[in-house]
Amino acid sequence: MSLKVNEIFYSLQGESSYAGRPCVFIRLTGCNLRCSYCDTRYAYEEGTDTNLDLIIDQVSSYRCPLVEITGGEPLIQEDTPQLIRRLLERNVKVLLETNGSQNIQRVDDRCIKVVDMKCPSSGMEARNDLENLKKLSSGDELKFVVGNRIDFEFAREVLDDYHQFFPEKTPVHFSPVFGKLEPKLLAQWILEEHLEVRLQLPLHKILWDPNQRGV
Repeated sequence: MSLKVNEIFYSLQGESSYAGRPCVFIRLTGCNLRCSYCDTRYAYEEGTDTNLDLIIDQVSSYRCPLVEITGGEPLIQEDTPQLIRRLLERNVKVLLETNGSQNIQRVDDRCIKVVDMKCPSSGMEARNDLENLKKLSSGDELKFVVGNRIDFEFAREVLDDYHQFFPEKTPVHFSPVFGKLEPKLLAQWILEEHLEVRLQLPLHKILWDPNQRGV
């Protein structure tokens, strides 16, 4: 079994409830979406077919108990769920960053799925599989990247329509499109509407050059 891997690196987790923690990132090649604000276009095609054993050996060399599989979109590769299972068997905590268009039930429930639902300014709103919002497991997280007020209202409507299906205390993150929406304005909207969500700033883009790879 193998996966096409764009890069594997050790850094700080920049997003989700695990932000700030050391983490090993496995960035897989390929994505079925083309978001307007995508910052990993280099992962659309670039990558090397790599045996799962080699991936796991490289991840293990960092001696870190937290691993994130990201992309691209990891679930468009058939063997991604198998990699997740094998990592879980090594008693590491595994996060999966997924764009909301792929069936998350293929993934082991022990894996923490961070589902990034696409708002209108992404240009990919129609590709959301909203049924995934009924398939969240305990510990999974939900993210909306917000570029303007229309995106904010879209995210709020999705939460209103589907929140009843979420496991109790599911973390919900609202993140401003970096360099496009002023974080203070998004914070103001959240407070004005009394939303029970978390404002999330991309820590890795604040600490390092936003265009730098491998951080």
